[in-house]
Amino acid sequence: MDTQTKIALVTGGSRGLGKNSALKIAQKGLDVIITYRSNKEEADKVVEEIQALGRKAIAYQLDTKDIKSFDAFIKTVGDHLEENTGSRNIDFLINNAGTALYAPIAEVTEDQLDDMVDIHFKGVFFLTQKLLPFINDGGGIVNVSSGLARFALPGSSVYGSIKAGVEMLTKYMAKELGSRKIKANVVAPGAIETDFGGGRTRDDKQMNDIISSITALGRAGLPDDIGGVVAFLCTEDARWINGQRIEASGGMFL
Repeated sequence: MDTQTKIALVTGGSRGLGKNSALKIAQKGLDVIITYRSNKEEADKVVEEIQALGRKAIAYQLDTKDIKSFDAFIKTVGDHLEENTGSRNIDFLINNAGTALYAPIAEVTEDQLDDMVDIHFKGVFFLTQKLLPFINDGGGIVNVSSGLARFALPGSSVYGSIKAGVEMLTKYMAKELGSRKIKANVVAPGAIETDFGGGRTRDDKQMNDIISSITALGRAGLPDDIGGVVAFLCTEDARWINGQRIEASGGMFL
């Protein structure tokens, strides 16, 4: 049996769903690399929490919109891994980093749309592409999408449409990487109480009540409802799940 500890890279791992996913992945016995865009302090706290679980962890700054920075980022991570593990490779890539945009179609600007495409689609596409030589055969990719790729809520046209694109991209990843036994899947959260999108789901009681009323399990989601699903996809138990969209929304709009 292969005793080499597996390694997962989680983008946007300093807060919210990314933080919860990183912690749950560590609890499964993997070492974790997280990225953060601006909040080094929060990222360092997550690293400490993972280390307290007995796993190795490190945080690196990365803006997933800045595709030109990816090569230097991958070299830095690779140098660290080679020094500490003897290999530049990881096993799992979790494309989680992202921002929200709430704007009706009539008001979306070209700059807003370009930003969202760069962060949520181009960033995911090219970070994955550039990491492909460094993902071990038999590893996996988890792309974080949204319930908004299945149902439409006013104001989320750009975000939901791009996430639908990511879901289709994931199928192509699964197809093209199958020869390397690399799996690619989507986790699509419903509305979750985090600071995502200014904390609307968490802090706006009216919004929270509406979400609870359209969700079969009767409440909005919590980060703890999602991280374990992502972590499961990084385990041997999930080895036969490939090209799938797993929605974790408590049954929104059933």
